[in-house]
Amino acid sequence: MAPNRLQSSRLIALAQQLRLYKPPPTLDDTDDEEQRTEESVGKVVPQLGFAYSATPVFNQPKKFTPNRAAVLICLFEGDDGELRVILTKRASKLSTHSGEVALPGGKAEEADADDAETATREASEEIGLDPSFVNIVITFEPFLSLHLVRVIPVVGILSDRKAFKPAPNASEVEAVFDAPLEMFLKDENRRSVETKWRRGMWLVHFFDYKTNDKKYVIFGLTRILIRVASVVYKRPPAFLEQNPKFKTKPRL
Repeated sequence: MAPNRLQSSRLIALAQQLRLYKPPPTLDDTDDEEQRTEESVGKVVPQLGFAYSATPVFNQPKKFTPNRAAVLICLFEGDDGELRVILTKRASKLSTHSGEVALPGGKAEEADADDAETATREASEEIGLDPSFVNIVITFEPFLSLHLVRVIPVVGILSDRKAFKPAPNASEVEAVFDAPLEMFLKDENRRSVETKWRRGMWLVHFFDYKTNDKKYVIFGLTRILIRVASVVYKRPPAFLEQNPKFKTKPRL
């Protein structure tokens, strides 16, 4: 059997469910020219903090064209049957987000056929994950990163976790681990900090996770993981997610 073929009935059902996912509606266009100008010049956006469609940047493609990247949300069944997601800890010597938890992925290259190829190519380079092991199911709506990169989440299913032998690229990745996907819907081992961005307030969610006597703090990318977990488990998180609310001037 090919390594990327779905083997369990649960994973087959999950793939079918995810393929039916429809992205949430986008914001209406705004006539707030001041806001459109301010947001277009590249103000600070927290790492993977916002769904791209929830930002004013989305409505001004002529003024702002962000770089494109893709991350791989690689799901598999754990020994106890729960769904788990593969994560990495970035190398401490990297110039940006050093030592932080991340999803495998990176910026798109011209030779990439699509977002799925970007995500799987980067995962192969970063952690040695053979693309043939992953069954790509769906791409989610884009999110905007700290450095104003348009990040596309690509969801794939790893049917045989034991076939994957992590081989992290030491220059990029310090550790490879996995965590239960459902934890990103629970209020356990979670805390949040309210942060102001331009004209709105939003919450940064931090999840504390321990595995093999190592402790990790997962944040930034949590909004992607919360979104994917919500779709997979068909329920919202047990806490206030609070997407940003951008204020606009009343129309005359």
